[in-house]
Amino acid sequence: MTTYRDPAASVDARVRDLLARMTLREKVGQLNQRMYGWDAYRRTSDGAFELTDALRAETERFGGLGALYGLLRADAWSGVDHTTGAGAADSAELADLVQCHVLQASRLRIPALFVEEVPHGHMALDGTVFPVNLAVGATWDPGLYERAAAHAAAELRARGGHVALVSALDIARDPRWGRTEECYGEDPYLAARLTEALVRGMQGQGELFAADKAPVVLKHFAGQGATVGGRNSAESELGPRELHEIHLPAARAGVRAGAAAVMAAYNEVDGLPCAGNRALLQELLRERWGFEGLVMADGLAVDRLARITGDKVSAGALALNAGVDLSLWDEGFTHLEQAVERGLVTVAALDAAVARVLRLKFRLGLFEQPYGSSQLEPPDGRELSTALARSAVTLLHNDAGVLPIRPTVSRIAVLGPHAATNAHQLGDYTAPQRPGTGTSVLDGLRRLARPGVDLRHARGCALTGDDLSGIPEAVAAAAASDLAVLVLGGSSARTPDTEFAANGAAVTAVSEMTCGEGADLAGLRLGAAQHALLDAVVATGTPTVVVLIQGRPHAVPEAGHAAALLTAWYPGPWGGDAIAEVLLGLAEPSGRLPVSVPRSATQLPVYYNHKDTEYGGYVDESAEPLYSFGHGLSYTTFEYGAPRLSGRTVEVDVTNTGDRYGRTVVQVYLRRLITSVWPRTLELCAFEGAGLAPGERRTVTLDLGADLTGVVEIRVAESSRAALKAVPLQLHCP
Repeated sequence: MTTYRDPAASVDARVRDLLARMTLREKVGQLNQRMYGWDAYRRTSDGAFELTDALRAETERFGGLGALYGLLRADAWSGVDHTTGAGAADSAELADLVQCHVLQASRLRIPALFVEEVPHGHMALDGTVFPVNLAVGATWDPGLYERAAAHAAAELRARGGHVALVSALDIARDPRWGRTEECYGEDPYLAARLTEALVRGMQGQGELFAADKAPVVLKHFAGQGATVGGRNSAESELGPRELHEIHLPAARAGVRAGAAAVMAAYNEVDGLPCAGNRALLQELLRERWGFEGLVMADGLAVDRLARITGDKVSAGALALNAGVDLSLWDEGFTHLEQAVERGLVTVAALDAAVARVLRLKFRLGLFEQPYGSSQLEPPDGRELSTALARSAVTLLHNDAGVLPIRPTVSRIAVLGPHAATNAHQLGDYTAPQRPGTGTSVLDGLRRLARPGVDLRHARGCALTGDDLSGIPEAVAAAAASDLAVLVLGGSSARTPDTEFAANGAAVTAVSEMTCGEGADLAGLRLGAAQHALLDAVVATGTPTVVVLIQGRPHAVPEAGHAAALLTAWYPGPWGGDAIAEVLLGLAEPSGRLPVSVPRSATQLPVYYNHKDTEYGGYVDESAEPLYSFGHGLSYTTFEYGAPRLSGRTVEVDVTNTGDRYGRTVVQVYLRRLITSVWPRTLELCAFEGAGLAPGERRTVTLDLGADLTGVVEIRVAESSRAALKAVPLQLHCP
């Protein structure tokens, strides 16, 4: 038995042996991920799968296949739906068919990596859809997210996929950006803790991946959440300090947790695009951080470097020498043989990249078990998805305790463009759902409200546009009711008539799409008709509860005139149940804001952890956010005792002083007093959720970490705004 075929040999020994047997053409093939996976197959008239000439040509070109992106992807861009694609019942069969062909085409029988999008669940037919990352950030619950990530990995592997692409590293600094929904929030510490949970849940422990675990590609590295003007793929004007303090901690945490791979972002940092940035990918990531995993380019990012180098051959060489190991749809990496012949790339540099790709394949056990059909399908993920959605619901204000809905309320008007549909609850990067999947807010209230409650529904208006013709019906329903539940927001739902760029971003957002990749906004207002509907319903005098379903924090200061305001972000298919549970008091509102909510786009930026300046407000508007980072109300009340410091640990006694169970999130902020550079006003450095019964008191202990230096103040509070008023404790760190 050759060494690379021997499962008893070490991974490093197997990689060295296989690499020594490969031709230059075979090596280059391992670094290419040129095809769209949905072009590799088609369904025949009898429902079977057959491979395409395009796949045969690709495997013939390089004597095999390094990786295949999106074999199981289904959405409006790929054109794959339930009539043409593979679902839970037959996706592993399709993956096995493709893998069998790849092995036959490879002289050394090297299997392919099947790389799939798993942004909030596996983006495939019948994959469990979880709430988007911004909703995950609102849970402030890494443990719950770790369980959801583990479920997503198990689904991916059971259906024949291997590698999960997951947004985790982007920090939401400008909510006009359409991909804000893919961020955990505006804070690097919160994002770091959730990135760790993601890696632990998906990958598990140890060098080799279990059959239900998947290597994670963390995207995007780095600084993409700070593009100028909130515009997709624009430049990021970041100095080294901002980059390291805000945009790199989540990546650093992911690397420390053992992430198998990262994806280089589209944006440039200090004039050089990330895919060609050796200082970022090689000097920082590999040499300073000790990262030994794989670096993948974002879609077509390598070819974009030709704008700098002059042609795609040299563009591929620049990316490889900068630290990229695996391309995505690019032409540049297909010419790496030519780059070697021209002296643009050394064989040693090429071999290092190939070794990292092969190492991942050995860690997955693909040489011993290249097929996925033997994996067991995990249990249905609905309960986990609903639990995440429930934990993300955030109560922003609740005048006179109108929530939870009182038993005396017998007539409820359920209004608004989001009230009776769940199509817009799902977020971007979501596969088509089978009919009957999911629940709207109206569905949830009909199922869970006590018998005898009269529920009336009127849509009122669309998410976009200024058609006011449906508002009178909604106003009449509200006026005849004891309570109005008005469900407003945005949508990332793509339709087949959306115009797509070559990398899948929306070029022309059609229908009601106002968020998602390529759907950036200049302002943060809802559609004009939604604001008119809000004003008209509130004007009836009927107590009104506004629920926002959104992928970014929209500026809706008028909602302050309503009796209560909730945000649920994009809560996933079963978000309607989660929202109804909170409205009815069957569940507590336990979410906390992962981003600051602006009053308008004109006051941006409004993130809490800005530099500690003495600037005042505007003449025409407050400079403060409408709702601060970390804010969230409960149906009960909590009392925090005086915090106590012991070394780098802080303790605080928390008491539920109300008459209901509730969950608070104890947040610890630091304020640097003596530093070598100008400090930020506040920085989150620890948090812990605590669920308490009425009257229960608990001591919550939080570790401040070992990275603190200098003289700092420690402030414990329930939000960043409250922390500014909290009594500080001073800590001297060597």
